[in-house]
Amino acid sequence: MDPVFIAIAFGCGLAVHLVRLPPLIGFLAAGFVLNAMGYQPNPTLDTLANLGVTLLLFSIGLKLDLKTLLRREVWGTASGHVVLSTLLFTGVLLAVKGLGFALAQELAWQQAVLMAFALSFSSTVFAVKVLEERSDMNTFYGRVAIGVLVMQDLFAVAFLSASAGKLPSPWALGLLVLLPLLRPLFYRILERAGHGELQTLFAVFLALVVGYGGFQLVGLKGDLGALIIGMMLAPHYSAPALAKSFFNMKELFLVAFFLNIGLNGMPTLDSLWVSVVLLLALPLKSLLYYLLYKHCYLRPRTSLLATFSLSNYSEFGLIVAALAAQQGLLSNDWVIVASLALALSFVASAPLNANNENLYRRMMHRLRPRDAARLHPDDMPIQLGDARVLIIGMGRIGQGAYMELEKHRGAGKLLGIDSDEKKVSLLRELDINAIKGDASDSDFWDKANIGSQLEYIFLAMPNHAGNLYALEQIRHTDFRGRVAAIIRYPEEGAQLREMGADDIFNIYEEAGSGFARHVIETAG
Repeated sequence: MDPVFIAIAFGCGLAVHLVRLPPLIGFLAAGFVLNAMGYQPNPTLDTLANLGVTLLLFSIGLKLDLKTLLRREVWGTASGHVVLSTLLFTGVLLAVKGLGFALAQELAWQQAVLMAFALSFSSTVFAVKVLEERSDMNTFYGRVAIGVLVMQDLFAVAFLSASAGKLPSPWALGLLVLLPLLRPLFYRILERAGHGELQTLFAVFLALVVGYGGFQLVGLKGDLGALIIGMMLAPHYSAPALAKSFFNMKELFLVAFFLNIGLNGMPTLDSLWVSVVLLLALPLKSLLYYLLYKHCYLRPRTSLLATFSLSNYSEFGLIVAALAAQQGLLSNDWVIVASLALALSFVASAPLNANNENLYRRMMHRLRPRDAARLHPDDMPIQLGDARVLIIGMGRIGQGAYMELEKHRGAGKLLGIDSDEKKVSLLRELDINAIKGDASDSDFWDKANIGSQLEYIFLAMPNHAGNLYALEQIRHTDFRGRVAAIIRYPEEGAQLREMGADDIFNIYEEAGSGFARHVIETAG
């Protein structure tokens, strides 16, 4: 690849990152800049772009939980939204044609439906980055949003496979039967390969050679093979580590894909105006998400935050539009429109997600709450019982605090919180009052009414960032009691006190003084 490509891509990506926008916008802009400088797509860039898409699908497969996809709030929302959103954008595009835009004058209704289908998707890359930055990947709204995105990706893969227009080889069925039989062998080799570069290389072999290459040999779409191989490896314990190692790799290759979009044509004034119209229609797409989520009996907060993370257009929409252009189903101008709409939607969606909690608090009084008896089981309020003291983090320190407080308060007034379900089960067997909950999850604080009954909260999580986040969430509630937290280093105590912690316990200093006190008392 020409070094100029790398320099321009990095420069544009950095400039966009410095203003707190996703670098993908900069990479799209870099493609247009290179096009204006006279550069053209080349085979190397095409290969890297295709590799990025293949690894994207493989990494999606590694995180795919089939049980999640079967839930109503996932498959129902995803399928319903694709249909309704496609109808919505078909109407928008035909309206654009009626307004007299030259770009849309030759747009047949079949082409409008195809383009609308591409616009119905939301960005997996954008949503994952937003959720990871907020540590919300494991929240209920985060899991629901990611599930919908995976379903959309499956719809896109099905379209990409069907659009090839080739009948599969008779050997295709044999390959689909053989792969599940080979899964135990794949697992055994993964375990023998260790946890370093050899294991990653074997995963690349499975994705590109067995998946992509194998499916192409039997007349199936190679990208679909990479997705299926990822799904086969998803239950293995090494899958999360593999997905993490592949994330940056496929992100790097996807830079070539976005550069390719810009290199294929310069935006015209007409394409820019059409993309602005699509940006103005984006709130209608978001409204469809919100209404469908509410129809699945989710709380307004869950519905709203999941909607915010999906309020954008998708890189998969670009892939669908680009493939349609290659096959002559759409003009290349519509690929440029899709890329501009994607970039503008990221610009609009980034501040929306950065301030989603503040926006929810401003809107919560206008949103009609759901009847608690009809809520989704995973979205029900957390019951604290008669507890007056909450101990968050039931490790050794949390358990020790519980045992000591039990002498003075009684077990009925204490409640332990821990995110490990197995640990909670063991604590209950020991007659310790504990429930499962993640204090680093904003959902927990929103669903637990801590302001009206609690007197003390003990933050005993070993992770200082977790204690900081929990304290920040407590500040947004009506809690008027005292907050105590453990620390390891003095600077951590200063941070917690600045945020309002009442009592700080340095486990290293207190352990030393406790040790000395024990020796003195023993010696008389």
